[in-house]
Amino acid sequence: MIFFLLVLLAAFVFEYINGFHDSANAIATVVSTKVLTPRQAIVWAAFWNMFGALAGTAVAATIGKGLVDTSVVTMPTVLAALLSAIIWNLATWWLGLPSSSSHALIGGLCGAALASADGRWSVLKWSVVDAQGSHNGLWPKIVLPMVSSPVAGFAIGMVFMFLLTVLLRKAAPRLVSLIFGKAQLLSAGFMGYSHGSNDAQKTMGIITLALFTGTQAGVFAHLPGWLSFLQMPEFIVPRWVMVTCALTMAAGTAAGGWRIIRTMGHKMVKLQPVNGFAAETTAALIIHAASTIGVPLSTTHVISTSIMGVGASKRFSAVKWGIVERIVWAWVLTLPATGLMGYALMHLALLAGLH
Repeated sequence: MIFFLLVLLAAFVFEYINGFHDSANAIATVVSTKVLTPRQAIVWAAFWNMFGALAGTAVAATIGKGLVDTSVVTMPTVLAALLSAIIWNLATWWLGLPSSSSHALIGGLCGAALASADGRWSVLKWSVVDAQGSHNGLWPKIVLPMVSSPVAGFAIGMVFMFLLTVLLRKAAPRLVSLIFGKAQLLSAGFMGYSHGSNDAQKTMGIITLALFTGTQAGVFAHLPGWLSFLQMPEFIVPRWVMVTCALTMAAGTAAGGWRIIRTMGHKMVKLQPVNGFAAETTAALIIHAASTIGVPLSTTHVISTSIMGVGASKRFSAVKWGIVERIVWAWVLTLPATGLMGYALMHLALLAGLH
């Protein structure tokens, strides 16, 4: 039971950090275009994040039971995964790099599960087809989207911005800024909503995995009746997990991630309200579509590349590629680094006799 409480604490810490680390992505463009002040943008994003987090559980199911064999997962496994993701998130936040909290959690979970199974790679679900004929596993749900979603963000952002430029070529710049200053409130809200619908569910999946694992191991068997809600014989995300994760992410968003907002909104490319609207709408549509089919996307990848695509529609030199290179390195390193950390932490736990 103590281990479960540690897992729960670590999960909420991760969700809170995810709020100020990743939710900066949802508001960076609306701040950089000066449509909203940072404080106003944070309140706006926190509000929509919370509603997005309550929108479904498809992503939670993928994280909790679609990537690794749950029969090898124990409470220390889940704790090792969460600690790996927290360490990586704090390190990249301190450096101001918008790396992926999603991939940090997934890398940590895979590494920890591998250690729990004594290095048996078969515990990682690479590609499986479920009873409904849907393709699940690391390859279709993580690896392919990791490559395709940034490409889609860049390409759609560039094309969308080009079309807007053609449509608005005769409009007065002042009128364009006035219209899209208002429209960006909607796109920023949609971005916050879609971010919550994808990112908050990852922690829901991890907590539900801990509840399911604990129930199977008999951890909750002797608890008093009023704690019966902890027992989870089937993998179903309970309402209390959804609500607490939504509130925690909203609180994290309200704390703000100023270092990353600076990188995302100012350093990569100079944005006007119409650019911000195009980037946010592009990213929100891609993330929302992914949430619907249970793909745990990196929202950071999508909004970053959408901003780059919008900037590149004017000219490729508008994007500051030196900053982009730093970001790409952080992306590339996230899965292997957190996988190694998860493996090492779980290996230490096993050496200490914690199973």
